[in-house]
Amino acid sequence: MFADRSLLKGVWYGVCAGLCWGVIFLGPQLTPGLSGLQFAVLRFLCYGVFSIALLMPRWRRVRSSLTIADWMSLFWLSLIGNLLYYSLVGSGVQLIGIATTSLIVGLIPVLITLAGRNDVNAVSLRKLFPSLCCAVAGVVIISSHALINGSNRCSSVSNIVGILCALGALITWSWFAVSNARRLALVASVSSHDWALLTGIMTGAQSLLLAVPVFGFQAETHSTSEWLHFLIVAGGVALLSSVVGGACWNQASRLLPLALSGQVLVIETLAALAFGFLWEHRLPDMSELAAIALLVIGVVWCLSCHRVSPAPQPLDVQPSDSNT
Repeated sequence: MFADRSLLKGVWYGVCAGLCWGVIFLGPQLTPGLSGLQFAVLRFLCYGVFSIALLMPRWRRVRSSLTIADWMSLFWLSLIGNLLYYSLVGSGVQLIGIATTSLIVGLIPVLITLAGRNDVNAVSLRKLFPSLCCAVAGVVIISSHALINGSNRCSSVSNIVGILCALGALITWSWFAVSNARRLALVASVSSHDWALLTGIMTGAQSLLLAVPVFGFQAETHSTSEWLHFLIVAGGVALLSSVVGGACWNQASRLLPLALSGQVLVIETLAALAFGFLWEHRLPDMSELAAIALLVIGVVWCLSCHRVSPAPQPLDVQPSDSNT
């Protein structure tokens, strides 16, 4: 069984975050009229609005507990872990599809595990090596599958660009997960939920600055009903994935060792795959099934490495009678 209840609670929060985040891969497919960057900006504008509304009653108290270093961390975490990451995810989804993008991004647990290998309570790399190999093999299979499926030069170039976008998303969010977990350990005076809302406010402000150059003069290129559709999808993704998912992830980051927190993100990959196959009205092919199986085996294997056996209880020893 797990070492203590905090690990079980942390895994639960991580699973909830992964389920909420599964929909982020579906959003760009539901808004083909927007580029990956445009949908990211629209989503995080909504996230900023929600965050301001939810944090307003506690704003003065929360603001007074933050330092300049905290604000700088929020700036970079928001820019790299939200805007840049999701722009890359959206572009990858539109170029190579949900399945391939989500499986490549599904390698995040591997990078997080490697980053946290020297942390307290971390499992040794030697024990984790077989599970990491399984996960990497799954990503190699799905990437090769995407390249082979390019039927002509144009689609092959698009596939390569899409894979590069997915790899960029993998790197940026892995950096975010590690940096965010370590910053949270230093800001104990701010709750996990409030930190997620502060990230939303910062990301919303950055998105507001990008809105004009990103959207330009495209207001007339889409009808009112199309803009309403874009806004509903972006708002739904922002509420579920950013507000709820972000709060759950921050709580998981505080309760779990870094190496283990990354592993529960396989739920995000599985949820994204389920949404993707439903959207495309098909079942996974053999290459996709092999990649999924390897990724899941790798993560479950890694989880088993974090389970500990109960310490043996000392035997009762009767005191000897010195008078006999």
